[in-house]
Amino acid sequence: MRHTTLSRAAGVLATLCAASLGLVACGSSSGSGSDGGGKTSASDVQSALDKGGDITVWAWEPTLKQVVADFQAKYPKVHVKLVNAGTGNDQYTALQNAVQAGKGVPDVAQIEYYALSQFALGKSVTDLGAYGAKSLAKSYSTGPWSSVNVDGGVYALPMDSGPMALFYNKKVFDKYKLPVPTTWDQYLDDARKLHKADPKAYITSDTGDAGMTTSLIWQAGGKPYKVDGTKVSVNFGTDAGTATYTKVWQQLINEHLLSPVSGWSDQWYKGLADGTIATLATGAWMPANFTSGVASASGDWRAAPLPQWQAGQNASAENGGSSLAVMKAGGKKDLAYAFVQYATHGAGVQTRIKNGAFPATTADLDSAAFQNEPFPYFGGQQANKIFAESAKNVLPGWSYLPYQVYANSVFNDAVGKAYSSGTPLTSALTAWQDKSVSYGKQQGFTLQ
Repeated sequence: MRHTTLSRAAGVLATLCAASLGLVACGSSSGSGSDGGGKTSASDVQSALDKGGDITVWAWEPTLKQVVADFQAKYPKVHVKLVNAGTGNDQYTALQNAVQAGKGVPDVAQIEYYALSQFALGKSVTDLGAYGAKSLAKSYSTGPWSSVNVDGGVYALPMDSGPMALFYNKKVFDKYKLPVPTTWDQYLDDARKLHKADPKAYITSDTGDAGMTTSLIWQAGGKPYKVDGTKVSVNFGTDAGTATYTKVWQQLINEHLLSPVSGWSDQWYKGLADGTIATLATGAWMPANFTSGVASASGDWRAAPLPQWQAGQNASAENGGSSLAVMKAGGKKDLAYAFVQYATHGAGVQTRIKNGAFPATTADLDSAAFQNEPFPYFGGQQANKIFAESAKNVLPGWSYLPYQVYANSVFNDAVGKAYSSGTPLTSALTAWQDKSVSYGKQQGFTLQ
């Protein structure tokens, strides 16, 4: 699924603990992995399954429908109510309201990686260390696993992942004799050649997207966010990875080499279909969107490794992906964890892969069956080999803000000006930094 750029107002998207972010209520966890309740054994979880009961799962991801059906068939005493409470921030708003009201909280919730730390710091989700979740570290690829680890605890299990790749229109590249770029400098050169040959064609579209921007900074080795409990720093100004990214992207903006079409619009899909948008640098979840939304261009597109910021490197980053978390206010935590483990680590993983999901589990990423699967849309290309290699090359150490939901919601207010009014990208990112710092202080975080 794509990484959603949020757009709600700050008041709606306040951190879950904003009502009392006096740091006693919302301070960092102890990292004990028990939520104060000690250890929970596998036999306790099995007993919950044998006893049965009802649990509610809030999620929008479509492959979970079959997972729920299979889970209930295996455990007939368990009934899972799957609720689509909205996608991304629509669900987060509903979840926040339920937590604050103290009623209507689901047992399990789908939470995207960039949003998880906000819920963890707000102590709304359960530290799964009590269930031995830390022992699963090697079961998941680097990016997703690091994303569910917050302040010493494991606050969800990875459901899928979005290691990045470059999707390119081979038909267009062949027509204009463009090399598939292995570096971002080559990408810039391709952009110039393409737009000169056809002024209606662009290397990609970009009107300002928080997810893509932070992912490319991540790939460049940037670490603009540092988080230690409620101590936070935001630094785009002197971050080396940010400087590497802005150097190339500013040229793309200055030379008008980016399509002004907004992502996920009808015009965007049309551009992908007719070749006027020639590439996308995004997560490995994208193929399903090509198949459903750009069917007329089947056979034209291919996948390639993400271009590198320096020749010879082999670095990647994540863009998108979600986890499943056990809500702390849920009434049946053991049963909820059993479902989460089944869906993210057990038989449910294969069910989801068969229905088009991209896994976060290393066993599946490494399997020959997965890597050798041909993609008819990409002319029979075994694209999973590229995606699986990308997953292995995701740079470690990236952090999101514990209020990234809010930060992303104001991205276009600040950084969007770099695309529309000539504001330098570095200045626009500094403005975004200032907004993020100001908000963090208002919510009681210590900004360093």
